Amino acid sequence: MTGSDQESPTYDVVLLVEQPLSRQDAVQVRGLHEQAPDPVRYHLLLPVEDAAARVESAMGALASGDALVAAPMVLEHDEVQDIQRELLDQARTDLASCLRCLEEAGAKATGQTVTEEPIDALVDKVKEVGAAEVIVLTRSHVVAEFFHVDWTSRARRKLGVPVLHLLEHESFDEQAGGGEGVTGL
Repeated sequence: MTGSDQESPTYDVVLLVEQPLSRQDAVQVRGLHEQAPDPVRYHLLLPVEDAAARVESAMGALASGDALVAAPMVLEHDEVQDIQRELLDQARTDLASCLRCLEEAGAKATGQTVTEEPIDALVDKVKEVGAAEVIVLTRSHVVAEFFHVDWTSRARRKLGVPVLHLLEHESFDEQAGGGEGVTGL
């Protein structure tokens, strides 16, 4: 190969996000790598909500009320499939929005929706692209974090690369007061 045939090295970062990125999220993520010696390429993973779990959760919430509860509603398989298609369509729209936010922040990014278990998809993507690091962006999940069963803790146990946890839709200053980010817990 000649020098012009070789692809320049990149610093690959895999992002696992729980909900769509805000512009602030994208700017903060990009800001973490402004001084990187190699071009940074982000690989965004956005899990698709499971329709059956969503329906079950909604039904459980209805059934837990103190009021009289009607007989449980039964959804047909086709209805659950329709809900799953809607959720997938929404996830694709959200993914396009996330990628647009990253690009507007000056990042080069690719992305995909994920229907499998998010940590399994993360592990696969890290191996596929040879990622140098992982960033997990989630809402705060105090109980899961306390018991180390949250996405970040699980990813740290499975991966041999640095894993940074950021809270979505919060600035670095807001997160600093809450003990989030890289912690020794």
